[in-house]
Amino acid sequence: MPDLINETHDPKLESWVESANAKETDFPIQNLPFGIFRKKGSKQPGRAGVAIGDRIVDLPAAIKRGIIKGKPADALEGETLNAFAVLGPEAWSAVRLALSRALRKGSKAEKDLARCLVKQSDVEMLLPVQVLNYTDFFVSLHHVKKVATALNRPEPHVAPNWRWLPVAYHSRASTVVVSGTPVRRPLGQYPDGGNAEPVFRRCDKLDYELEMAFIVGPGNARGTRIKIGDAEKHIFGLALMNDWSARDIQFWESRPLGPFLGKSLTTTLSPWIVTLEALAPFRADNERRPVEDPDPLPYLTPPKNAAPQGFDINLEAHILSAQAKKKKLPATLFTKTSFRRMYWSVNQMLTHHASNGCALMPGDVIGTGTVSGPTREASACLVERTLYGREPVRLATGESRGFVEDGDDVIFTGRANARGYRSIGFGECRGVVTPAEKI
Repeated sequence: MPDLINETHDPKLESWVESANAKETDFPIQNLPFGIFRKKGSKQPGRAGVAIGDRIVDLPAAIKRGIIKGKPADALEGETLNAFAVLGPEAWSAVRLALSRALRKGSKAEKDLARCLVKQSDVEMLLPVQVLNYTDFFVSLHHVKKVATALNRPEPHVAPNWRWLPVAYHSRASTVVVSGTPVRRPLGQYPDGGNAEPVFRRCDKLDYELEMAFIVGPGNARGTRIKIGDAEKHIFGLALMNDWSARDIQFWESRPLGPFLGKSLTTTLSPWIVTLEALAPFRADNERRPVEDPDPLPYLTPPKNAAPQGFDINLEAHILSAQAKKKKLPATLFTKTSFRRMYWSVNQMLTHHASNGCALMPGDVIGTGTVSGPTREASACLVERTLYGREPVRLATGESRGFVEDGDDVIFTGRANARGYRSIGFGECRGVVTPAEKI
């Protein structure tokens, strides 16, 4: 990947922000993800920032000091990153390079830029973009098969179209929230035991789905397509995502038209967008497809000289119960998987999404679907992990979980690793479940 690697990826780079040099940080100088923040407890408008160690570079403040100039500077003065996302890879790369050079040890800009730093502990993070549209894909073959097994279907069912195209559904942009936002347990209609009629009551089978999301940068005009070789010009970056799912509601309502209220309750997005440029050292081929599966159609086939289409990102999901918090016990690891398990790539998802002339817009959030692997521990949702609640997982407190309970914190993390390069992370994607509304 020599054409994708540049000076910002040098593993020897260190920052004068000492916390960025710590081995365990998600945000070394080689990362520099973008987000929106404001002072904790205030009603101030959001401000664009870049994470570095345990600090944030206040970008409007850095612009005033001349660290960032030109058209990107104007786009970073707003309350969301949409205007910056639309500028495309050249602008994103220019800002990363300027900040990388200014944050390096020995930089002449240290004195000026130091005045633009704020502590992450002093701020609250907001949604990084105004989300106009939200689409969620369903592109892990392991997830498809393991859900079928969990639901006691006679044999794992894979629809005839699934190996030919990335399957997806449209959901509610209005229910996408930033990490840390409480998640209210939904009410809904579903069958109750052997009763002839369904009931309307609280969801009993609330689940998480460990996913990645990518954020659209420049969109496409309605009626035009995006070629797969150009897909990455339209992807601002990646984030972690929890597609909360009310399984009892979902499995009752989903036929014949697919997900609806069982999926639109809440979707949690991590606050930092990690650019594809930052992820360049971690490119890797996705899991090999079964030999009997068909090759993608030409419009979904990457150019022969294309870089690897996947990313080596380790993903984990933990549950921290209310009792564990009270007793100061650690969260319990439920899922450990890899983003390389995906059957379809983010480029294929975006290309297929626009293949009928559908207009994608800056800030659109596109989920990858549940990132499951072949083992029980790599099950990226509780339907798989606990076999639809039949085999609960024991917590550090002695409690067990078949599904998520009120008071539980569900915490996702992601870490990209590659030999010879500095590991980078995504921060947390976190949400605590609160009780349902009383009927």
